[in-house]
Amino acid sequence: MQKLPQSYGKGKIYMKLFDSELKIMGVLWKEGDVTAKHISDVLKEETGWNMNTTYTLIKRCIKKGAVARSEPHFMCHALIPREQVQEDETRAFIDRIYDGSADKLFAALLGKKKLSAEQIEKLKGIVDELE
Repeated sequence: MQKLPQSYGKGKIYMKLFDSELKIMGVLWKEGDVTAKHISDVLKEETGWNMNTTYTLIKRCIKKGAVARSEPHFMCHALIPREQVQEDETRAFIDRIYDGSADKLFAALLGKKKLSAEQIEKLKGIVDELE
């Protein structure tokens, strides 16, 4: 088993995964270690991609350090946890769109929507956990 790429973890550099690469990762996160052919079959059904497209994207993920390949049968293993990618993508989005301000993001999300008392309590609980 390979270590996480140096670009992940506390104080590490953010690795950009494009939407197409996230589709590859999505199959691995959902199904665990599978063959490249299986990923290709799943994504052909979901997106219409042919095998060459999927294999090119898998190889790109391998080169970036997001996926490990092993033999036999071109087995693929996700090296990056979904939660880490979600955290990094969220942070990048907030930095890019809201100048790094999470409170501006929440204001935009909640500004025009009426929340139930239950939803408000849930949000308060999340904020309390962060403090």
